[in-house]
Formats: sequence, structure tokens, C-alpha cells
Amino acid sequence: MASSTGLSATVGDPSPPATTKLRSLLAACLAHALHDGYTDGLYAFLPVWQAQFGLSYAALALIRALYSGTMGGLQLPADRLLRGVSARSALILSTLIASTGLLVVALPFGFAGLCVGLIVAGAGSSIQHPRGSMLVADSYGRASRRPLGIYNFSGDLGKALLPALVAVLLPVLAWRAVLGLMVVLGVVVAIALTSLARGATALGKAAPVGHSGRRGRGGFGILTAIGGLDTATRMGYLLFLPFLIHGQGGGSPTVGLALGLLFIGGAFGKATCGWLGERLGVVGTVIVTEAATAVLIMATLFTPLTQTLILLPLLGVVLNGTSSVLYGTVPELSGADTGRAFAVFYTSVIGSGGVAPILYGAIADHSSQTVGVLASAATAALIVPLVLALRPHLCGTAA
Repeated sequence: MASSTGLSATVGDPSPPATTKLRSLLAACLAHALHDGYTDGLYAFLPVWQAQFGLSYAALALIRALYSGTMGGLQLPADRLLRGVSARSALILSTLIASTGLLVVALPFGFAGLCVGLIVAGAGSSIQHPRGSMLVADSYGRASRRPLGIYNFSGDLGKALLPALVAVLLPVLAWRAVLGLMVVLGVVVAIALTSLARGATALGKAAPVGHSGRRGRGGFGILTAIGGLDTATRMGYLLFLPFLIHGQGGGSPTVGLALGLLFIGGAFGKATCGWLGERLGVVGTVIVTEAATAVLIMATLFTPLTQTLILLPLLGVVLNGTSSVLYGTVPELSGADTGRAFAVFYTSVIGSGGVAPILYGAIADHSSQTVGVLASAATAALIVPLVLALRPHLCGTAA
């Protein structure tokens, strides 16, 4: 029987058929694209919710954190609760719960419905990340690094497509109707998963494993902290981007275009940072991308709308691309239980993405939007010295 971590499977363990591997990868990628599209598609609704409910920047960040904070905080409990549940069932359950949460938001329940719905949707999405990544790891075993990269990349496709589609629809349809269409999309994906993941019913069940020859948790702790700061930078900037575009004279369609350009750049960043990682190593790549992130974030504060739109794809490359390097390093520093390590890593990065924008929003409320954006740039710069401490733990792992 294959190890639950996949990456630590013994040589003699049977491997799933190639068709099962492909179906498992497609199922995980489809779920990842939908849930990440849900996550970042909500940014397009922020200006609408601000106008309808009279919210400040900090309140908007708090509303946003109801989803992302719940999603991050329930990673470990969801992983523990669903250890005996197949990946197929877990991914379908995750998608249906998240869609139900968005349905509650779309119904006319007022501000309370908005808050409750975002919490339910976040709870559903908390299941997807650890179970989807473990489905890929279990399916491909020691050869899972590249499939995990594809899985990670699929999330960026969802981030690029769904937010842009939402922003294009908002000027045409009522925002509740747009959310309703997102719910329908979730139901369609859940139906597709019942077919795609059929051969993966026995895969993706996390369970404790024996000791392995992996490195200690010291390096993993540093990696997790870096992942949290990297996500804080990204979510902080995304909080202000719609308002930055509005301030430069752009309307809702332009906000959608800006988000799409940023996330398309992020999707290309996965491949770009992988290429950089092979030549510069993990430490060198993170230093380059985080320094470039800080510089480009500051640049968008001083450029007119057209130049900002030109810069956004390049910013997306470094803003999103770093995560693929960090994510791919998790199995190498995870210790014995890679499944739990994924859950811990996701807890850090998603939880950070929920909490940090509240701090950035409070900074903006007590100073200005510009200072809030500069705070996100400073967070990226803070990673540069921190990643140097990771180098001793990466000896022999392409440091």
C-alpha cells in the first residue's frame, strides 16, 4: 500500500495506473482553479460592498478575512477530520460547501448574511487545499514535484479568469446575480469531480506515517514564516488594487482587467520562478522576486493608469511566482508527515492572508491608502534577510 504522503513511498509500493494519475491531477486542478477563483473573485465585490454597507478599509479587510481567515484556520482541523475520507469525497464536499456559502451571500439576508455566507464558504475551501495536494502527492509518489507545480499553477488560472469575469459582469448584472452564477459554476464543477475523481476514491487519505530521512522542522518553520509574509504582501496589495485603479480613473471593467493582468502574470510567474529556481536556487530566487515585488508595488503608486496596467503583469510574475518555489520546498523540509506539513503551511499562508490586510487597512484608515500600499511593499522587503536564514537548511536541496 502506498504511503499517505506519496513522497515517502517505498520503492516496492504499487503505483496507480497512468490514467488514474491523470484523472486525479485533473480533479485536483479543477477544484483548485475554482476555489482560488472564488477566493480572489471576491476582491471585485469590495467596492460594491463598501458602497452598499458603508464600510471602511479596515472593515472591508475584516469582511474579507471572514472568508480567508476561516479557510486558513480550518486547514489543520479539516485535515484531521477527513483523514479517513477519500479525496474524491473531500473535494466534492469542499466545493458544495463553498458554493452553499456563496449562495447565502447572494440571498437578501443583508450584512449578516454576507458575514455568515463568507464564513461557510471559507470553511468549504479549507478542505480543498490539503486534500487536493495530498491527492496529487499520493498519485505520483516520489515524482510528484512537477504535478504539484501543475496543481499550484491551476489555482492561478482560476485567479486570472474568474475575477476578470466577475468584474465584467458586475456593471451588467446585480452583484447578487453574479454571485448566483458563481454558485452554479461550483455545482457544475462538483458534478464533474464525481466523474474525474472516480478512480481516485482510495487515494488522498492522510494517515500518520513512520519516520523518514527528511530534515528537521527548523527549516520548515522558517519556510512557513516566509510563506506567511509572502502571502501577506500579496493580499495586502490586492486589498488596495481596486481602489488604486479607481483613483487613477479606471471603472469596474478596468478593475477586472487589472486583476486579470496581475493574475495572468502570476500564472506565468510559476514557470518563470521555476526556471529561476533551477539557476539561482531557492534562496537566490526568493531574494530576486521579493526585491522586485517591493520595487514594482511602489512603482504602481506613481504611474498613470495605462503604465500601471503595463506593470501589473510583471508585478504578478514576482508577486505570485514566489509561492511556487516555497510550495515545492515543503516536502523537502516537512519531516515525516508531509500531509500535516501541507496543512500547517496552508494554515500559515492563508491565515496570514486573512489577518495582514486588516492591519494594512487599519494603517490606511489612520494615514492614507498610499501608506497602506507602502506597508505591503515593506513586507516583501522584510523577506529578503529572512530567507538567508533558510540557506543552511537547504544544503543538498538546491539552496
